[in-house]
Amino acid sequence: MQAIVNFCQQTGFFQFFQGGNWKCAVMIVIACVLLFLGIVKKFEPLLLVPIAVGMLVTNLPGASMFHEIFFAGGHVHWDLFGGAPVTAEFISEMQALGVSDAVLSSVAVGQTLSPGLIDILYLGIKLGIYPCLIFMGVGAMTDFGPLIANPKSLLLGAAAQLGIFITFLGCRLSGLFTGREAASVGIIGGADGPTAIFVTAMLAPALLGPIAVSAYSYMALVPVIQPPIMKLLTTEKERKIVMRPLRQVSKTEKIIFPIVVTIFVALLVPSAAPLIACLMFGNLLKECGVTERLSKTAQNELMNIVTIFLGVSVGATATGATFLNPKTLMILAMGIVAFSFGTAGGVLLAKFMNLFLKEKINPLIGSAGVSAVPMAARVSQKVGQQYNPGNFLLMHAMGPNVAGVIGSAIAAGVLISLFG
Repeated sequence: MQAIVNFCQQTGFFQFFQGGNWKCAVMIVIACVLLFLGIVKKFEPLLLVPIAVGMLVTNLPGASMFHEIFFAGGHVHWDLFGGAPVTAEFISEMQALGVSDAVLSSVAVGQTLSPGLIDILYLGIKLGIYPCLIFMGVGAMTDFGPLIANPKSLLLGAAAQLGIFITFLGCRLSGLFTGREAASVGIIGGADGPTAIFVTAMLAPALLGPIAVSAYSYMALVPVIQPPIMKLLTTEKERKIVMRPLRQVSKTEKIIFPIVVTIFVALLVPSAAPLIACLMFGNLLKECGVTERLSKTAQNELMNIVTIFLGVSVGATATGATFLNPKTLMILAMGIVAFSFGTAGGVLLAKFMNLFLKEKINPLIGSAGVSAVPMAARVSQKVGQQYNPGNFLLMHAMGPNVAGVIGSAIAAGVLISLFG
């Protein structure tokens, strides 16, 4: 009979009724909502589904697949991974670093922990491996030709990073976030999920779950968020501006471009070197013409495998103790601010540039400076054709769009240099 009682007490059903586990039930419901959005509504399904599954399994009481204590205080505690017992000194040190009581109460002095599956997978995020590999795949799928053909679009991509810094200031002024946390929330404005994960894992790992969910959710909503802002900031005459076709970019230019950008950006912002180097390496594999097998691997097999690991690992950080708090609601609110100001920044700079240019730019392409590739460029094309069916802005918008990828990586490097 005692064995039966012990078995019942070890089930997740029994543990749901223990103190604080109601938060796990709430998170399981949220995970199911995200699965619905990813599967039924097709909101960024390739990442939202793995994130939701990670969120689901980490909140199942007793599953022990992810232990926040292994990464408490923003560090990897290799001694705990190796089976060392939790000490009173370790608990005191974590309290001094501001680790929440909810995380510390999950372990007891003298307890030894066995790493779970997601503990191992999460090392790829904590060590900065997955975001960089994702960038390599993105680079292998990106054509920088429109940016090379129209270098002015680089300025539009830079202007769209306005959302990052406006959001950072808003978070700091709110008083809810430290400088490192505000930098992590601000990077949502880059509309680049891997960059947001890379920065947050380094600066504010406790916020990784809500920031990742916010970033990818709003990226899926770009077609909803951007058009009203684009129409508000432009006149009908500006939306009808026709841009002439871009010049043909030579193969030599496409090969030289990733090499030059890697050298320049790495020297300018060394903290951004891992992301930029991987992005440009992937692009070089695509453009050089002699590494087709490697390019296809980066675009397909490697990209798909890393996406699974990244999504599940990120979702696992969204435990009830860390996700259900006022900061999460603030992060969701600031995500809208970040995307809105990013969109506005690109559009307004295009309007400003038109004051000095003989050959006018359609300001709608400035909104594509947020690096939601290629969705933001498609939004520019769609809105433009609503007012001039003969206008084809897609390739013009791809210039600021891919420039935004570079811009968000540079902005990430700047924030890491300031707060890392």
